[in-house]
Amino acid sequence: MATTIQHYQDLGDFDYGASDQVSPLIRRVICKNPTPFTYKGTGTYLVGQGEVAVIDPGPPLESHLDDILSALEPDEVVTHAFITHTHSDHSPLTAQLKERTGAISYGFGPHGAVRDDDPEDRVDFSAYISEQEQEQYRKEYDELPEELKKEGADTEFSPDVFLSDGDIISGANWTIRSIHTPGHCSNHLCFELVEEACLFSGDHVMGWATSVVGPPDGSMKDYMVSLRKLLNFNHEQYWPTHGPAIPNPIAYVQSFISHREEREDQILGYLKHGPQKIADFVPEMYEKYDKRLWYPAAGSVHAHLLHMVETGRAEVIDDHGEPKLTATYQLL
Repeated sequence: MATTIQHYQDLGDFDYGASDQVSPLIRRVICKNPTPFTYKGTGTYLVGQGEVAVIDPGPPLESHLDDILSALEPDEVVTHAFITHTHSDHSPLTAQLKERTGAISYGFGPHGAVRDDDPEDRVDFSAYISEQEQEQYRKEYDELPEELKKEGADTEFSPDVFLSDGDIISGANWTIRSIHTPGHCSNHLCFELVEEACLFSGDHVMGWATSVVGPPDGSMKDYMVSLRKLLNFNHEQYWPTHGPAIPNPIAYVQSFISHREEREDQILGYLKHGPQKIADFVPEMYEKYDKRLWYPAAGSVHAHLLHMVETGRAEVIDDHGEPKLTATYQLL
C-alpha cells in the first residue's frame, strides 16, 4: 500500500513582501519567486525582537531584502543570518544583507561537490514534452527576473561562522541550536528555536513536497539517516523554507521515510524486468508531476540507485562500471 503524505499546501492568505507574525518569536516574509521548484516562494524567517536573526535570506533580489528590512521595527537590527544550505533560493541574498546590516552569517560551510558539466551524461525527456508545453516553459522562464534565472548550487557563499551539529547560538531573546541534516545537500542544517520547541527545517522537510536528493552533493543514504535523526527530537512544529508550517512533525517525517522506501521498491520492481536506464522509468514514476520536475526527480532516482550500488543490490553494466545518471543498471 502506497504511503499517503499529507502535504500542508495551504499557506493561507498572504501578500508577497509582507511580514506575517506566525508565532510569538517568528515573523515570515515570502519572496516572490514561485516556480515548480520553490512552491509559492522562499519563506524567510525573522526570529526574535530587538536583535533579530534572519533564517534563509533567499535569492539575490534587492526587493526581497527591502521587504525583510521593512519588517523590522524602528529600533530593531539584524544581527545574525542563519543559512540552512547553499542553493540559489536560500543563501545568495546573504551578501547583500550583510552589507546593509552588518549581520554575521552562520552555516555549515561552503557548497559541496558540484556535478560535472558532462553533455553525455544528461537525461532527456524532450520527447514527452509537447511544443505547447515547451512554449509555455520558455515564456515563464523569459518572464523571470534575471536574478532568478540561475538555479542550483550557490558556490560563492561561505559563512562567517562555521556551525557543527549541536552548536548553540544565543541572541537577546532567542536560542538557536544547529542540527546537521545532510542529504538534500551535504551542508544542510536545520535550526531549532529552543524557546518555542520548533524547527526551521529548510529543504530537508518541506511542507509542500518531498526533497530532491541530487548527487554528487546529495546522498540518499545521508538523507534517510538525517530523516531518522529527526525522530529523536520532540519538536512541536516545523517551519520549512517552502510551504506552510508542519504541525505533526514526527508522523510527517515518518511518512517521508516510508515514501522513500516505497520509491526504492518501485525502482527494484522496474529492474526485475531486466537492465534499464533511469530515463526509461522516470516518466511513469512521476507521470502526475510537472514535467519540469522530472529532471530533478531523475537525480533523486540516481541517488537511490547509487545507494543500491553501494549496498550491493544493483550494478552498472556499461560506462565502464561508472554509476552515471545515464548508465544502465541491473539487479545483483
